[in-house]
Order: sequence, then C-alpha cells, then structure tokens
Amino acid sequence: QHLFALAVDEDPEVRKNVCRALVMLLEVRIDRLIPHMYSIIQYMLQRTQDSDENVALEACEFWLTLAEQPICKDVLTAHLVQLIPILVHGMRYSEIDIILLKGDVEEDEAVPDSEQDIKPRFHKSRTVTLAHEEQRGGDGDGDGDDEDDDDTLSDWNLRKCSAAALDVLANVFREELLPHLLPLLKELLFHLEWVVKESGILVLGAIAEGCMQGMVPYLPELIPHLIRCLADRKALVRSIACWTLSRYAHWVVAQPPELYLKPLMTELLQRILDSNKRVQEAACSAFATLEEEACTELVPYLSFILDTLVFAFGKYQHKNLLILYDAIGTLADSVGHHLNQPEYIQKLMPPLIQKWNELKDEDKDLFPLLECLSSVATALQSGFLPYCEPVYQRCVTLVQKTLAQAMMYNQHPEQYEAPDKDFMIVALDLLSGLAEGLGGHVEQLVARSNIMTLLFQCMQDTMPEVRQSSFALLGDLTKACFVHVKPCIAEFMPILGTNLNPEFISVCNNATWAIGEICMQMGIWDFGVQERRETAPCSGKKFGVLGFGDGQRQPRVLVRILGEAPESFFSPNPLLQDFIFFCDAVASWVSPKDDLRDMFYKILHGFKAQVGEENWQQFSEQFPPLLKDRLAAFYGV
Repeated sequence: QHLFALAVDEDPEVRKNVCRALVMLLEVRIDRLIPHMYSIIQYMLQRTQDSDENVALEACEFWLTLAEQPICKDVLTAHLVQLIPILVHGMRYSEIDIILLKGDVEEDEAVPDSEQDIKPRFHKSRTVTLAHEEQRGGDGDGDGDDEDDDDTLSDWNLRKCSAAALDVLANVFREELLPHLLPLLKELLFHLEWVVKESGILVLGAIAEGCMQGMVPYLPELIPHLIRCLADRKALVRSIACWTLSRYAHWVVAQPPELYLKPLMTELLQRILDSNKRVQEAACSAFATLEEEACTELVPYLSFILDTLVFAFGKYQHKNLLILYDAIGTLADSVGHHLNQPEYIQKLMPPLIQKWNELKDEDKDLFPLLECLSSVATALQSGFLPYCEPVYQRCVTLVQKTLAQAMMYNQHPEQYEAPDKDFMIVALDLLSGLAEGLGGHVEQLVARSNIMTLLFQCMQDTMPEVRQSSFALLGDLTKACFVHVKPCIAEFMPILGTNLNPEFISVCNNATWAIGEICMQMGIWDFGVQERRETAPCSGKKFGVLGFGDGQRQPRVLVRILGEAPESFFSPNPLLQDFIFFCDAVASWVSPKDDLRDMFYKILHGFKAQVGEENWQQFSEQFPPLLKDRLAAFYGV
C-alpha cells in the first residue's frame, strides 16, 4: 500500500524506485502482487512511457521479469494491445543515442580504433562432442546473437531493454503476438524516416526466434526488402539489417539458393567491404551466422567469398580484424575439406601467415588468430602441410613458456606475475586442430618435440580450461599418432580418471572422450585390472564412444569393463551404477542411423544376456518410467 501511495510522486527518482521495488517483488514475492496485478500492469504501462528515460527503463524491466513467470500469459494477454506499441516505440534510437553512435558519420573506415573500442577477448577451450569428427564447439553458451549491434552504447538503455522484452515475450506468446505487431511492422519497415525504419528492422529481428512460424508466410516479401535495406544510405540502417537478416538465416538457407541465399550472400559480402566500420562489423558477424547455417551450400561461391575476406585484411582497422578472423574460422568449420584446393589455399594462407609472423608471443591478438588457424588447419588437412612446422613449433613454445612462467610464479609469487593461461589454451587447441587435420602427418612433428611431457603437466593444471584443452589434444594425438601416446598411458590414465568429475562437465566430457579413444586404440583387452579400476568412474559418454567399435565384441567388452562376471553385477564398483547413463544416452537418441541403432540393440541385448534375466530385471527397476518405456519400445529390453 505504501508503494502505491508513492506511485504518482512528482519526483522521478521516487517513481524509478517504486518501479524497481515492484520488479524485485515480482522476482521474490509474486504472491503478494497477484491480487493487484491488473493495477500494477496498468501503472507499468504508464511508467514505460515516462518522460524521464531512467523511470521508463526501470519500468521496462518489469516486462522482462514478468515474461519469466509462469503467470505471464494469463495476466498479460489482455494488455498486449497496449504493451506492444509501447515497446516498439521504445526501440527507436533517441537523439542522444545517435550523437553517441556518431550516427551522422557515414564513412570512417580510415579512422584507427582506440584501444577502449576493443573489448577484452577470452578464449573458450576446445570441447569434444561425441560427433567430434564432424563438429567442434563449446558448451553452447551462445554468442550474444540476440542483441542488436549498438554495443558501443555500453550502458543498458531503453532501446535495448524494449528489444529484449519483445524478444522474451515473443518466446512466451509466439504467434499470438503477431496480430498486435504486423500492422505496426508494415508501417515501420517502409517508413520514409530512417530512424523509424531502423526500429522496424530491429523489431523484426527481435521476434525472429519466438514468432518464426507465424512470420514464414511474410518472409518471401520481407527478406528481399531487408536485402535492399543493406544498401540504405544510412549506416545504422545497413548495420541493423545485417543483424536482422542473420536471425532469419536458417529460413533463408532452407529455400532454393537462387531465391534468397545468393542475393543475401552477395550483398553481405559487399557490406563486409563497407566504408563504415560499424557496418563492416555487423556484416562480418551476420556472414559468420550465415556460414554456420549454409555449410556446404557455400562451396560453389568459395572463390568469391575468399576474395572478399582476404581483401578485408588490408582494409580493416584493429577491432574488425579480430571479427574477420572469426568469419574465416567459421567458414573453414562450415565447408570443411572443400577448402583444401590449391587455388583457395593460395588466396587464404599468405595473409594469415603474414599476420601470424607480425604478432609477438605475448600479443593477445594471437587468441582469435590461433582459433582461426585451428579451424583452417582442420579443414585444409594435408593442404596445411607447407605451413604446419613453424605453426606447430610456435604452439609448443607458447605452452612451454606459459608453464615455465606458472612455475616461477608458484615458487616466487612476490617476484613474478601470474601468466595469462589463455595463451597456453589457444596453443593446445591449435595443436588439436593440427592433429585432427593432418592425421598421421603430425607424427614427425610430435617425434621431434617434447609435447607429451608438456601435455602431462597441462593435464594436471589447476585451471579447468587448461585440462579441458589438454584432454582434447590427447584424444586427437591418440587418433593421429598413438605410437607416441602408448608409452605414456600408465602415467596418463590415473589423471584422466580423477578428472571424470561432472562438476566440470566439459573437462569430464573431454577426459571421457580421450579414454574412449585410448580404449579403441588398445582394443580394450590390453587393459589390466589396475587400469580398469583407474577408469572405473567413467560415465555413459565413454560407452557412447566405445559403442562405435566392433558390434560383435562390444557386449562382451562392456561386461568386461563393468565387472569380470555377472556375479559382480551388484558389486560396489561405482561404474556399475553408471550403466544407467548409457541406457539414458541411448534412449535420448531420437532417430539414430540404422547401423547405430543396430549396434545399440546388440549392446543392450548382449549385456542383458550376460547378466541374466533376473539381474536385468532388478537393474531395470531403477529406470525412470519414461526411460523404461523408450528402451522397451525401441530396443525390446
């Protein structure tokens, strides 16, 4: 009641704090607000239009928070007709925004970046997935693609908050939002004032995820319009058009390429060479998204794409050069071995190696360049051979230097600075890329270096990301040149075993994968009792890897790992309890290929036969009902 008494106070600071208090209550004591929800929503609708932008911003947070509550749809549906126009209006640039963004400056490509323009960069360690041969990536924690591109307005403002609120509400209401939005969009997107048109393009991007199905009938008209907006006279319109088109890239790629993909790709490549740095950045990021969606659809256009990206090397200032590395690395990930053509290698590698030679070992610009080269090396395979030796040696040197600095710091912290271990992580990841791309060709490089000794140290590092990348490299070296890994297994296996800790899921994942690769190389039967105990805490992910082995031997192999005989099925061995994770992994695979489904069938039935019907019944009683039903329906166990 006291809050409501203050709600209409003339002091903007009081109104702002009333809004903030209501948002906090919505998060922690929504039960207190529900009886008054209609009045609160009406109040927040007014305050989101407050003449004081700080009050409006605080009120706008209410819609973001409400969208996360289970009651959102029930209490907000009747108010959408008022709310949507308010949010859409809040997505326009204010006059002060345009001044801060230098919105009147159309050409600035020759202006050097100041150091504060460039955000600190943090490398994400290499994570091995079960489909490691086809894809590599992180934990899927996203790349911020749900934000529009005005990141130089570093402060959270009404435009960003309104766009974020519309985005989350689109995910709640889906197509129900469109009757309130489409009439507004039609007016905004074709408006003569660039600020209004720009906000309409942002609205279209904000609803892309939540309202995609409902927007599909309109996209054949909207996508060509957005592509035309890429050539708009205003740089801020061109840049937001890049972002919004990237949000619809999945739909574009699903259509015949001549209709939308080719015109979009052509225009985006022109924008990559735009005379405005903001547009260059937005186009590079959008093109990286398009590359991820289109994959090998881009192969016919590789020559044209590479010409553009390589030309940008000589054109870009510092900040956008870092984004260009990402676009090249993503291209390599997306087209894979199709990049391994002499014509393409000759275009791409000289500028990359020139940058590589220009950068000092302590330059943090090495991070994105090393990430880029890792993807390129994996894609080029043997095509990277002429460049591999100096790259390999420098990576080993980076690892060695960082380990030495860490040792000095640990012994004399008062005399030495702690090293930046990202240098070691990116170097390990590039070595993984080389091992994966070059295969057996990497053997001579490993033989002439001390990488196995360094790897032994990295695997015991206190930093989880270092261990994560170390285990990825171990797995790739196991596949590429097992002859150098085999002598180290007695030392490596206990370390791998102690890292099978789900608390660090990516470390655990990579350690599991490395164990699986070693098991396959050794034919599993080479393991003695002691080694089996060391690997006992392994999870279902390891079985997923082992499942790609010999289908006839596999059931016996699994029983051998799980315990020497059926009598030991309910022994304290912690691995026994983990077979349920393998069962869960199998059941969660919705439509495996026929050969994989057949292999799963053999493993499950072979295991059941080995342990006997009675033991299997006792074991399967632990299964949740859904898991039991799926295994019975798909595999008959």
